Parts: sequence; C-alpha cells; structure tokens
Amino acid sequence: MSTIKAALVQNTYTADTEANIAANLAAIRKAARTGAALVVLSELHDSLYFCQTEDPALCNLAQPIPGPATDRYAAAARESGVVLVTSFFERRAAGLYHNTSVVFEKDGSLAGRYRKMHIPDDPAYYEKFYFTPGDLGFRAIPTSVGKLGVLVCWDQWYPEAARLMALDGASFLIYPTAIGWERTDTDAEKRRQLDAWVTVQRGHAIANGLPVLSVNRVGFEPSPTGQGGIQFWGNTFAAGPQGEFLAQAGNDKEDLLLVEIDTHRAETVRQIWPFLRDRRIDAYADLTQRFRDQN
Repeated sequence: MSTIKAALVQNTYTADTEANIAANLAAIRKAARTGAALVVLSELHDSLYFCQTEDPALCNLAQPIPGPATDRYAAAARESGVVLVTSFFERRAAGLYHNTSVVFEKDGSLAGRYRKMHIPDDPAYYEKFYFTPGDLGFRAIPTSVGKLGVLVCWDQWYPEAARLMALDGASFLIYPTAIGWERTDTDAEKRRQLDAWVTVQRGHAIANGLPVLSVNRVGFEPSPTGQGGIQFWGNTFAAGPQGEFLAQAGNDKEDLLLVEIDTHRAETVRQIWPFLRDRRIDAYADLTQRFRDQN
C-alpha cells in the first residue's frame, strides 16, 4: 500500500489580510512538520468573504497571477517541500476578475491553475458581481502527488464537473470552499444544508471512485451592511473512493485536519465498481442541453 499524507487547513479569517496570510503560512509549516506532502487551503483564504455585498471598491482586493500574493505561497511550498493548493481573487485585466485556485509544486513552481466555472448569485453570495466564469475547462493539474482535480465551492454541487475531472485522470477531487449558514436560517434548515453539502460530495467520490478533499473556512463573518452575516460551518472533511469518511473537522473552531490517503485504493474500488466502464456515452448527448422542453 502506498499512501500520502494530506493536510486540510480550516481557518477563521478577519479583515487583517496580513494576519490571515501569516496564519495560513504557519499552518503550511506545521503541516510539513507532520510529514504532509499535500496541503489544501480554503476558498479566498487571504480575506474575509467579501461577496456578502456588491461593492466595486472591493475589486481592489484582486491580485495578478503570478504576483506578490502568489509569490509568498510559492515560497512557502518550496520552503516546506509540499504541494500546495491555494485560492485567489485573480485580476486578469482591468474589470476582469476570476475566482482562481493555484497549485504550487513542492519546489515552488506553478503547477497549474483552475478558474471557478460555476458562479453563484444568492443573498450574501453575490459572486456574479465579482467573478467572470472560468475559461480553462475541467482539467486536472499534474503534480508530484498525483493529478489534482481542483474545483471551487459552488462547483461541488455539479456532478458533471467532478466527472469531467475524473475523465481527465484526476487522482483526487479537491474543493476549496467558503460556505455557511445565513443568520436567519432555522436550525432545521441548517441541518438540511450541511447534510446536503456533505452528501453530494461523498456522492462524487463514489460515482467517480476517487478520494474527495473538501476544505471550508469556519467562524462568523458579519455582513458589511450590518445586517445578516454568515456562520461558516467548517466541517472540512476527506472521503475515500467509496464515500467513506477518512477524517472530518468540527463546525466551531479552527483545525489542521491530517489524513493518510491510500493512493492505490481508487484502482481497487474501480475494479469492483466499474462505473466508467459501464457509462452509456452514446446516450448522454442531451446533457449539453439546458433542459429538455416537453412542447
């Protein structure tokens, strides 16, 4: 059996960008000391989740890639000798921005990037105001620990995205995430949302015979308008290729979740559950339609 150790960083974030970065870098160093070969940070990890409101001034948070922000994390990957999955508000050009995950190889080189494809627009999640949908497709990123099928937050609800990463040869499905409860949600609604979030991602693991690593932030972040706010629910977790929990964090505090992953188990599971073999690719053309209208 061959294994790698992954470290999933569940942090809280504040308006102090430098403090956020320092906490992330400290977590990377700590993960490396435990023997982690792969470290994953949550979505938009250098700031508060700014998409709770629509404010053009917040576009100034965007950074070029490569640039000073990515340089710091490249150095951290190199100094700690880890493959590092990060998440940035990318400034591609004036007025053109993406929600972008950047993967660094253990020597600090840029292994690849993924631009978030599915962009939500819900109360307190006004991402369409800030982010242009990704244009790099669903391509797994080759690294020394395997091909990483990196997707971002809202992407995690779409089985098509997970499948396309699997078909591109991904060894893992990885979801940097920022998701939580709005303050007015009832307790029953909170349970339904969290259960659905965990279940759908475990389903992606099962349907594709791949381990899933889902990394969320945690803690309450008030709305800039003074009303509402989001309680990020944490629950960072890793699941194996049959959807089994390998590790799971709580919903109320920071955590550095360490998990040993058997890198050959996906092969074994796919031999007994050969879903890729039995796909009816000749019958799926209608999946490219928005909806099959009945008239």
